[in-house]
Amino acid sequence: MSSDEARLDRGWMRHAIGLARLCPRSTTAFAVGAVIVGADGVEITHGWSRETDDKVHAEESALNKLESDDPRLPYATIYSTLEPCSVRGSKDRAPCTDRILAAGIRRVVIAWREPGTFVDNCVGVERLREHGVEVVELPDLADEAMSMNRHLRL
Repeated sequence: MSSDEARLDRGWMRHAIGLARLCPRSTTAFAVGAVIVGADGVEITHGWSRETDDKVHAEESALNKLESDDPRLPYATIYSTLEPCSVRGSKDRAPCTDRILAAGIRRVVIAWREPGTFVDNCVGVERLREHGVEVVELPDLADEAMSMNRHLRL
């Protein structure tokens, strides 16, 4: 990764962290922010946990604002403060990894991996990589991305 790309990734992740701070506080779910950025480096859309209802995840919220066949998505990057879920606590909704794969997004940037607080053995990163998606982790921003979740057992 070039230094310019790393700088841009950190900037977009900080934007996602700001979105996570908008999440209504919960004792049963993480506060997460997500931003989808096009190949041209311009934000396509964004979302955060519980933005539209109590069950919506950040990636889901962002993707719900777009048509499923949006031609920009295969060239886009999604920035999520937390690893996209591979299993949902709410069984009536698709996991975010499935949504990302269905959208054709080929690059995902995260700040931290999901701990076993609510779901055992999240394998979002592994599942995405198995399907050829580039996953970049920014562990130096993990503490900042976790900060609004300190009231939960991490």
